[in-house]
Amino acid sequence: MSTDGKDGGLDWGKPRAAKPIVSERLDPALFNLPAQQIRDGFYTDKYFVRAAEMLRRTDSSPEVLMQVFTKSRCVLCGVDEAIAMLKLASHDWEALEVHARRDGETVKALDIVMTIKGPYEVFAHLETLYLGVLARSTRVATNTRLAVTAASGKDVLFFPARFDHWLVQARDGYAAHIGGATAVSTDAQGSWWGGEGVGTIPHALIAACGGDTVLAAHKFAECFPESIPLVVLVDFENDCVRTALEVAEALGPRLYGVRLDTSSTLVDASLLPMMGQFDPRGVNLELVRNVRKALDSAGFHSVRIVVSGGFDAKKIKRFEAHQAPVDAYGVGSSLFANAGQHDFTADIVRCDGKAIAKVGRAERFMPNLEPVK
Repeated sequence: MSTDGKDGGLDWGKPRAAKPIVSERLDPALFNLPAQQIRDGFYTDKYFVRAAEMLRRTDSSPEVLMQVFTKSRCVLCGVDEAIAMLKLASHDWEALEVHARRDGETVKALDIVMTIKGPYEVFAHLETLYLGVLARSTRVATNTRLAVTAASGKDVLFFPARFDHWLVQARDGYAAHIGGATAVSTDAQGSWWGGEGVGTIPHALIAACGGDTVLAAHKFAECFPESIPLVVLVDFENDCVRTALEVAEALGPRLYGVRLDTSSTLVDASLLPMMGQFDPRGVNLELVRNVRKALDSAGFHSVRIVVSGGFDAKKIKRFEAHQAPVDAYGVGSSLFANAGQHDFTADIVRCDGKAIAKVGRAERFMPNLEPVK
């Protein structure tokens, strides 16, 4: 990965909605850690468990300095959870001296993001866990930041809850928030930072209303207050232009927006006369333009267009380069991509005051590490 400010042709910048640095660290209690199981080594790679046990049995617990670094340029996230593990699940937090960067900072490849000083057996069992937390949260935050930056100030909606285990929702939603996502789809995803889930009328509700999109929209409007924006999926019958106009005419000013989510294996009805000029499958530029033109021609200028289905930072950037009339991008599983690219490594670099490290991993001084209280 390059360190010149770009990644795969994607610009790195401070997105409109992002918080580059969290002002206050998160309360360790927020993470609801199974502290005793962690302390017992239940989630730890076995060789760390046995290494700590050997040190205890031989009554040798050297004081070490551990430094944790990232392998790639990234938006750092997971630091506060790593600190929570050290505070709540080490064998003696008071014996440790920790310095760390902040969630939300953009860091370069090989930057030290955290150091831990203290008796090794006190925290040896936590290496597996804090490296894993940093890797996953940083991957989500970084992918989200790239998508948000590519969107040029437009909303990016974090919609990947269905693509992973439900237990990771709170962590992932927080990482997306750090990366700059405007909204999340579940309350759990917003729970660490005070947000709540938002969403559109789903395909399932349309099906439950006999496949009648207008009927589903009407029933939704009757059941929920206007404070909940009404955004309607309009691709159920694979005719987004017609359905968008029907919904707009039926709902009037109550309609906040329409969402296009055409499958990548389908060609929308409005594109059939244009076949042969571009790849017509899925949600594409011409489909969005057709819907926007139809809505505007009918006087529905205020109806917003949300797009989803296969979007990542590169596709968003392509849409923006062609000035696609999109108001918001719903992004899903691509925000979990690049496993391994944003991994972290931890190395002991000092033992009982003496410099000692694996070749190539010597101690490095990082002036922007903050002491953790």
